[in-house]
Amino acid sequence: MKHCIIIIIIIFFSCNTRTQKDYKLLYQEEVHLKNIQQLTFGGDNAEAYFSFNDSKLVFQAKNKKWGAFCDQIYVTDVQHHNMKNNIPQQISTGLGRTTCSYFLPGDSTIIYASTHLVDSLCPEEPKRKDGKYVWPIYSSFDIFISDLHGNITKQLTNEIGYDAEATVSPKGDKIVFTSMRSGDLELYTCDINGGNIKQVTNQIGYDGGAFFSNDGTKLVFRASRPKTEQEIIEYQQLLNQGLVVPTEMEIFTCNIDGTDLKQITNLGKANWAPFFHPSDEKIIFCSNHKSERGFPFNLYMIDINGENLKQITFDTQFDSFPMFSNNGKQLVFSSNRNNNGTRNTNLFIADWVD
Repeated sequence: MKHCIIIIIIIFFSCNTRTQKDYKLLYQEEVHLKNIQQLTFGGDNAEAYFSFNDSKLVFQAKNKKWGAFCDQIYVTDVQHHNMKNNIPQQISTGLGRTTCSYFLPGDSTIIYASTHLVDSLCPEEPKRKDGKYVWPIYSSFDIFISDLHGNITKQLTNEIGYDAEATVSPKGDKIVFTSMRSGDLELYTCDINGGNIKQVTNQIGYDGGAFFSNDGTKLVFRASRPKTEQEIIEYQQLLNQGLVVPTEMEIFTCNIDGTDLKQITNLGKANWAPFFHPSDEKIIFCSNHKSERGFPFNLYMIDINGENLKQITFDTQFDSFPMFSNNGKQLVFSSNRNNNGTRNTNLFIADWVD
């Protein structure tokens, strides 16, 4: 959920600027990718994440042909997939709207957020606010655990307000998520069973989209940081309406207890969807800092000390949501490439070349 609105925005404004490049799977400059495959072929597909054994992907999709009129959660096999002709296995209930799914240790259960307890219908998507693009922060989101047959086995959160964006440590012992329980959008960790909840961040702004380092000791996330009195007032006023403006975000890291907080990027515009490189010495993320009109978004990599920024993908519209496989050999991401001039955002997987 936290990213799908920005996909719609970018595609809407870029649909008349298509070139032949939009029909490519791989661009000549993308030297870190090889053997790229397109996994989905229509709709809005995003936030695909590997199982612990790298054999499966869990992702969210909005696809009317699949009966998903707002984001629902699906699982597919990495090696044996045919989503061009078949609907993948749906994990979520089909009620309400879902977001941010992730495999739990053992690969027999997943965690995801859903609004279905409050309303079985898709929640209304917000329009511009005072001419600005906004993301919805649905207070009806809570976090659930489901088996791979779609049976919810546990409700992990039940606080009033937004609880979502949960991901799991590669060590299998911790979960990180974003919550409004303090009155602001902050990061929290808990044990894998949902206990021992601890607040990680405490600065005003939207802290979200967090992932653990491979050794389980650090977090990488994106955050907005309103600084002036007017920026803070505007941020709080929108948040009270369940909205945030996603156009100014930077990448941060910290220890899992919140110490050693560092701002990694200072690029301006929207820098988000970060993920640790297998070495834990670099971060891959999405950014539009080179754009003049808000697009394109592409993938970049930067050292954890904020140096050696390098562009990884070169699409003319939108590349985001990168995740490395646990063995470090593959990268999965979402893109508007090769969509025949439509507004579809699809999933792609490629072998990674360092």
